[in-house]
Amino acid sequence: MVTGDGRSMHLIDGRRVTVPDLLEAGLLKAGAKLEFKRKRIGATFDATVTGTGRIRLEPDGEEFRSPSRAAMVAAGMRAVDGWRAWVVVAEKRLLDSVRQEFLDRAISAADREAGDQRVHERLRQARTRADQGDPERITVRELLKLWGVTDRGDQVGRIEAGLANHGLVTSPGFRAVTLDTVVSLTTPPDEPEGPAIPDVLPATEDDEGGGDLDVRLTVGNLTPLEGVTFVGPNGSLHEAITEMLLNDFSQLAVLSGPRNVRGAVTWRSIAQAMHRKSGAGVADALVRAEVVAYDRDLFDVLPTLQQREFVLVTDESKAVKGIVTTADVARRYGEMATPFFQLGELDQTLRWILRGALDLSTVQPLCGRDVQSFDQLTFGDYQRILENKDVWDRLGWPLDRARFISRLAKIRHIRNSVMHFHPDPLSEDAVEKLRNFNILLHRYRDPT
Repeated sequence: MVTGDGRSMHLIDGRRVTVPDLLEAGLLKAGAKLEFKRKRIGATFDATVTGTGRIRLEPDGEEFRSPSRAAMVAAGMRAVDGWRAWVVVAEKRLLDSVRQEFLDRAISAADREAGDQRVHERLRQARTRADQGDPERITVRELLKLWGVTDRGDQVGRIEAGLANHGLVTSPGFRAVTLDTVVSLTTPPDEPEGPAIPDVLPATEDDEGGGDLDVRLTVGNLTPLEGVTFVGPNGSLHEAITEMLLNDFSQLAVLSGPRNVRGAVTWRSIAQAMHRKSGAGVADALVRAEVVAYDRDLFDVLPTLQQREFVLVTDESKAVKGIVTTADVARRYGEMATPFFQLGELDQTLRWILRGALDLSTVQPLCGRDVQSFDQLTFGDYQRILENKDVWDRLGWPLDRARFISRLAKIRHIRNSVMHFHPDPLSEDAVEKLRNFNILLHRYRDPT
């Protein structure tokens, strides 16, 4: 299918549908009247669609490209999904319904790929379930697989756009949790209470209809929100000790209910309580437990972790669903640091090898760009240089050049992923490729 200006509808893939898209497709007309009713307070707000696809509020005339921003300003709300708030008066249907028709037409175009059709149908089903109050539950890892990816890297924007176009959000937000955390595909609340939080709006639509930049490492990225083992404040220390030994815990949450934190016990607090009082119970060994939301920036929480060695983590419902310790932080930073060090070693070793075996005048024509020293070489340069048969022969390595270059190309891809600071750790397979490549280079790095 092609829009009125000849633009193929398949270009919608990877970005959010906009009001101008609906105008160009003939599904919405300039001058169309919109209405937003807040049933809770009995107020109605009016707007008009301009010829450029903006939402003009009545009667003050202020214009917005984003339906959500227009609804927020009109009603004085912190957050609202404008697509599900504004009704096209003449047709008596939500602006979201017009968007869904646009998507249906776009996906039926002849040049759509099978994968696009599959994702569209899956999200349509998820939206139907969400509207029926039975949201689909899926791990973040499974969600990413719908788009054929394994980590939250360069395709995050495309995934967010796909969810937003179908009026869906994940609860909790899929950016701020681990890959194996189960999230619900649901619709945002009609009138969210309190301050706006990430993913209250589909993909956090902003003033200009784009998405917020979110590159944080959150507390929830370190622990699955699957629940936390705990004891009650009236329990015995034998009960607490048993749980800690069975699970190899250094601390244990003490709760009266999922949202009622009484504190925690640690090996130190237990020992001190037993020393002070014969027959001491959990209440005698309590220490303060800091509680943080899963989407808190990890860097903000590091001082607390350094002081107390752990924090309890709550989900969007304020229920305690996890615990993060200093050991978790050390492990995660180790996962992030290892590839950097491995890649740094690879970079220096390859440069050292080439500098020892070749002249700069030999290297320069092979790079295809202006290179003034070996220190300017990149992984792409290494690949281009070593693909040259004469260079390879001068190294004198008893290795298959094609297989070596193939692995170097994979290393280059890993390097790009690491240097783009993707939020998910590299797979162990990728880290192992780096280690093995370093081991191989160590064996053949002496040009003599």
